[in-house]
Amino acid sequence: MDAAAREAQQSSGLEWRVTVPEGASVTVEHEAGPAARALAWLLACFAKAWSRVAGFARKVWRIGADDPRKAVHGLKVGLALALVSVFYYTRPLYDGVGGAAMWAIMTVVVVFEYTVGGSVYKCFNRVVATASAGVLALGVHWAADKSGELEPYILSGSLFLLAAAATFSRFIPTVKARFDYGVTIFILTYSLVAVSGYRVDELAALAQQRVSTIAIGIFLCLAVSMLICPVWAGKELHLLTTRNMDKLAAAVVACVESYFAEGPASGAGAGADGYKCVLNSKASEDAQANLARWEPAHGPFGFRHPYGQYARVGAAMRACAYCVEALSSCAGAEVQAPPHVKRLLRDACSAVAARCARVLREASRSVATMSTSSSRALDFAVADMNTAVQELQADLRALPSMLAVKLGETSLMDTMPVFTVASLLVEISARVEGVVDAVDALATLANFKQTEDDDDDDKKGEAEMTIKVHPLNEPDTAEESRENQTSKA
Repeated sequence: MDAAAREAQQSSGLEWRVTVPEGASVTVEHEAGPAARALAWLLACFAKAWSRVAGFARKVWRIGADDPRKAVHGLKVGLALALVSVFYYTRPLYDGVGGAAMWAIMTVVVVFEYTVGGSVYKCFNRVVATASAGVLALGVHWAADKSGELEPYILSGSLFLLAAAATFSRFIPTVKARFDYGVTIFILTYSLVAVSGYRVDELAALAQQRVSTIAIGIFLCLAVSMLICPVWAGKELHLLTTRNMDKLAAAVVACVESYFAEGPASGAGAGADGYKCVLNSKASEDAQANLARWEPAHGPFGFRHPYGQYARVGAAMRACAYCVEALSSCAGAEVQAPPHVKRLLRDACSAVAARCARVLREASRSVATMSTSSSRALDFAVADMNTAVQELQADLRALPSMLAVKLGETSLMDTMPVFTVASLLVEISARVEGVVDAVDALATLANFKQTEDDDDDDKKGEAEMTIKVHPLNEPDTAEESRENQTSKA
């Protein structure tokens, strides 16, 4: 390019030029300016923030859609706070409770729980701890006031001893499970009253105002919690137990079907992960059983309903779920028995799995309906399960001889995986009987209602027997009929 062309390009405002060999292709990117880069960065940040906000909104909506009671719980807390705030905004009510009206609002905030049992638990602990700590602090303050100059030493010593003893009591399992919150409130209340009493003259009036405002907050909290869409911990524990039984039954069948499915092993099938819910539910069961003890009688749950037995049923189900977990790992193991060996025990193992699932579903139905109408069906299901287990054990004993006669090329080591699966099924059936025993104990302790289904079944069975037996008693010929008539005459 000559000098005149270069001068013309410079005069026209061109900032770059590229010289390439003939036939070559070049991609040239023009670098954006600072303003364009800043705008692109701002747009990217806005898009990223919008994506996070939209994802969070979808998650919140999904939580509320899955369980609308959680959204209702938020509305209940707001309603309780709005009602208790009237004591602070209304002059006559405010004069009645004094400047301690804020304690009622604080009480609602700290004691309102999702379940009725949780609210009652915290309310009871707060009332008892506040009253006991207040009375004890007043007594110690009176004794310290009479001692003269030793008052600060007595107050500090009592605070040290009581706080140390109360804190140590939280390590006791019974206290930790039922009164942990109360111990915390006891330490807080005693500390406030004992320390502030040294500078406050009318300590008794101050304690009376705080106790009255706390009582107001507790009353409103319990009223809203029990009267507006209550969530009972006992009912939640009851439903959790039945759901876990159904999931465990589905997991047993799904694991066996996945193991004996044709084709390469692909792991556990759909529904086989139900045992994980059983294994992970211990903390929830213990917490709900502890809170359910504080609830009043409601629905089919009496005052002294055996909520502790639900924990024993859950423990029996977890013992069964551990074997199902091992069975699930066999379905996805790399080492598998030959297909022709699997076919020898497929029917027997599938029968045992189906019978175990049937027993668990019958037990779940009995607990869900809280009746003994299905007890006979449960007994029949257990008998069928034991029969299937005996047939499986017979097939296991006959398997080596069958392999030796029909499949001589198969080694005994190749059959070990299927032996493991069959042994696990036998163990699962034994642990399923443990679940049935726990359910029977729950039915006895909870006094499950007796229904007329068993009587109806007996009547139907007697009617069927009458229909079947009556033709056999009829005379076969006309001569026998005439002879019967003559004898009757």
